[in-house]
Amino acid sequence: MSAAENDLRIQTAASKDDPDRSLFPLETMQMLTKLRPFVHKFLKEASNMFEMHIYTMGDKAYAIEIAKLLDPGNVYFGSKVISNSDCTQQHQKGLDVVLVAESVAVILDDTESVWQKHKENLILMERYNYFASSCRQSGFGAKSLSESMQDERESDGALATILDVLKHIHTIFFDSAVENALSSQDVRQVIKRVRQEVLHGCKLVFSRVFPSNCRPQDQMIWKMAEHLGAVCCTYVDSTVTHVVALDLGTEKARWAVDHRKFLVHPRWIEAANFRWKRQQEKDFPVALPKEKSKENAGTAATKEKNEANADAACDKYEGEERRKQ
Repeated sequence: MSAAENDLRIQTAASKDDPDRSLFPLETMQMLTKLRPFVHKFLKEASNMFEMHIYTMGDKAYAIEIAKLLDPGNVYFGSKVISNSDCTQQHQKGLDVVLVAESVAVILDDTESVWQKHKENLILMERYNYFASSCRQSGFGAKSLSESMQDERESDGALATILDVLKHIHTIFFDSAVENALSSQDVRQVIKRVRQEVLHGCKLVFSRVFPSNCRPQDQMIWKMAEHLGAVCCTYVDSTVTHVVALDLGTEKARWAVDHRKFLVHPRWIEAANFRWKRQQEKDFPVALPKEKSKENAGTAATKEKNEANADAACDKYEGEERRKQ
């Protein structure tokens, strides 16, 4: 625990009688936990649309303690609390223990890999990295929210964003049921349709975002963009709307600038995926190439030449692919 987080523990003990507190010590587990901003309003509004369950890969004791914090009045969940001991497959979550039809189940989780059989039901949540330990576990390199003395805003944080998405999905599902039998409705198709609206109309080209020995079509960020409704391709032409790059030193990045196309960092796609909304491109700028020292100028020039040759080979290969199409 960092020094800042130890201070939080002390503050938590001092404010234990505050009804609006969001930090809670779980003494029997030697843990300090933090409720995400907006969570109580989220649960209240979501309960008007859905029957809700808690599903965690933690043990039963942890699940029950968290349920008490989220639902102290036992209004939303009751006995619908599922832990790792209830799972029928190791390290995997499944709807078989929820006892609900897959066609009407919506899953909120920050870990996609545990839902291998139900990815079409999943709305992937942005992980809440409030504590430094959470950042380390998830491989997140930046400071945690607690170390930065910050937190998500209630008005436009992750839960407020996803609540709007849930309302949209719920409306489409039941509006369609007016014209068709409810039994024929499938929420997975509604989720897919809403997700594809996010980057609809965008045509993306990636520039040196992927390893040179990999097929770009197999890369996660390419697939993510397609799931969001974008068209991804390997060549530039007048129909391209965005070039996705890590720095300005590539031929395609310079082409985007010259032709007044959007030039964005890959995080633009990731943000759209979590926010379910096309983000402002200006908020995801591409960095200038790192300056090279004079003593390494010769080496750098050779490297640039090799990279230019690699780009030319790529462009040639892409051109051949385009002609085949």
